[in-house]
Amino acid sequence: MPGVPPTRFVYLGPESTFTEQALLTIPAAERGIRKPARSVPEALDAVRDGDADAALVPIENSVGGQVGVTLDELANGEPLVITREVVIPVEFVLAARPEIRLDLVRSVAAHPQASAQCRRWLRAHLPDATVIDVLSNATAAQDAASGVVDAAICAPIAVGRYRISLLADKIADHPDGMTRFALVSRPGTPPAPTGDDLTSLAVYIAHDRVGALLEVLTQFTVRGVNLTRIESRPTGERLGRYVFFLDCAGHVADARVGEALAGLRRICADVRFLGSYPRAVPTGTEPPVASPAGLSDVDYADSAAWLSRVRAGGH
Repeated sequence: MPGVPPTRFVYLGPESTFTEQALLTIPAAERGIRKPARSVPEALDAVRDGDADAALVPIENSVGGQVGVTLDELANGEPLVITREVVIPVEFVLAARPEIRLDLVRSVAAHPQASAQCRRWLRAHLPDATVIDVLSNATAAQDAASGVVDAAICAPIAVGRYRISLLADKIADHPDGMTRFALVSRPGTPPAPTGDDLTSLAVYIAHDRVGALLEVLTQFTVRGVNLTRIESRPTGERLGRYVFFLDCAGHVADARVGEALAGLRRICADVRFLGSYPRAVPTGTEPPVASPAGLSDVDYADSAAWLSRVRAGGH
């Protein structure tokens, strides 16, 4: 319910993966009840059905790009909203049983995405090892702990949990890789503005209008609202039909963001509000872009007051 802190959390499982690691950065989740789900749809349906208060699911990776299944689920079905984002570094490690040294590793278990992101490291340090695909980073750690394989590529959280030893850390080919997660709940009053927020939308353009996408972008441009992300996904209706996912700087309570959303509602086939929430600021991230002159909430309030005076016969 709006205003009631969540206590029951579901996340994309299994345990000991980056999603659980991200979830544990949220104090309420660390204290609350946590349950893994087998898939993103399962996690989000648990929230829709009332079996969980909130779900943490991946939404974007700096190396692999958008997480399509998450975007599709947010655009369809009963509405859900993002109430928080979590951004963590993707720091893959190589781990094994204590008696296994790096020069003894002949087989490595890894999720296909993990091995793909560590390809150069594997080629340089374990060129003769066989990489075995598994269903998750946690499964890889379990297989290394039980001796099914010599070593595993996994998340740091799995090392202590499965009592395996670290052979090498930060082995990803892109050392600055980050994954963005969304904490998703049933619709309610958005978190209060913080001054550094994001608003997410799913926008269906009017396909029978020339320049429809340009009109969408113009709603933000003329109000000085910075778009931080725009991506498209097929709607599944037929070829050429897309839904656009937009993130913009600001909060739905901000005058200029609110006016941009109202403008979208007028010109688009449909707009789904996906939430306004505090922006997660990873280390080294640039500060938010300041509003150009004339486009702050104070400017909007001043101009609205001026217009009201003019309509009332004042100056």
